[in-house]
Amino acid sequence: MNWILLIIAGFFEVGFATCLGKAKETSGLTSTYWMIGFFVCLSISMFLLYKATQTLPIGTAYAVWTGIGAVGTVLVGIFYFREPAEFWRLFFLATLIASIIGLKFVSSQ
Repeated sequence: MNWILLIIAGFFEVGFATCLGKAKETSGLTSTYWMIGFFVCLSISMFLLYKATQTLPIGTAYAVWTGIGAVGTVLVGIFYFREPAEFWRLFFLATLIASIIGLKFVSSQ
């Protein structure tokens, strides 16, 4: 169950990073709404990370959480913000995904 909480926390990390990107692109009240979304996603993500680390090793949980956030944010950047999808960027993204999966398999919990 804590692995599921950790994965959900990672998705909310993607959410708060996406909200920051949108807040940067907008102004006025729209930017304020994106910042509210940022704080909501940040709070949920941190709470779920906290709950997951009650039984998972902190080093593994934090690495997986940031990895999910990094992979998800890069994918949002490519598909939503039209950032470049160059070979080396995708190559290292794949190695990051492999590392996250590896941490899950070698974790004792």
